[in-house]
Amino acid sequence: MAMLAVPVLLCLSGWVSLYVVLCNLSGSRGYEWNCRLVTLLHGILAVCITAYIGYVDGPWPFTYPGTKNTPLQISAMVLSLGYFIFDMGWCVYFRTEGPVMLAHHTLSILGILLTLWLGESGIEGCAVLFGSEITNPLLQARWFLRQTGRYETLLGDVVDILFVLLFVLMRIFVGGMMLYCELISPRPRFFIKCGGVAMYAMSWVFVVDIGRFAMRKSKSWHRRWRAQHREERVVVNGHEGKID
Repeated sequence: MAMLAVPVLLCLSGWVSLYVVLCNLSGSRGYEWNCRLVTLLHGILAVCITAYIGYVDGPWPFTYPGTKNTPLQISAMVLSLGYFIFDMGWCVYFRTEGPVMLAHHTLSILGILLTLWLGESGIEGCAVLFGSEITNPLLQARWFLRQTGRYETLLGDVVDILFVLLFVLMRIFVGGMMLYCELISPRPRFFIKCGGVAMYAMSWVFVVDIGRFAMRKSKSWHRRWRAQHREERVVVNGHEGKID
């Protein structure tokens, strides 16, 4: 574990350096804009690497949980650990996130540290990273669309729908299957299983918030549809003026 301290520090320095470079190149955009660019890049890298690990390099996480970490799994977790430490520090310093997101980052950091320390269950850690980060590009796209004034468009609606569907599919259904396989397998350590339960519970906390958002969004779409429908009826009937 001590041997991994240097790679983790190098990854942390890399994410910090990238953030500093982005701030110098586009300082007018603000600190959060550049931090979210770093977050977007990490999400894409994490998804690509962990997808390769799960689907090509192996082993299959649903069948072989609790196996020894491979060099590629360790690399993926070290890369993400450096990012989560950077983002946790950024969020605490700028006070942009609430306790739920900070708890999620804390669980992610502790989970990766535990997996690296034990030297096993890396495939589950990579599977959790894949499921957690696959919705990240859509989440960042929503924020960038809002900042550029393009959120209240068809593209914004498509991004919202894809985000909600993919989040529920990966975090609840696929994540639930992963947790079940983890719990019934005799190989994973007890602490790893506890970490899996904690991450799955955190997913449900996010789903409750997303459900509230989906309700508000559906009501907004309904009001928008009714307003457009009334306007179309006025045009068809040849009337102009106030629309009640």
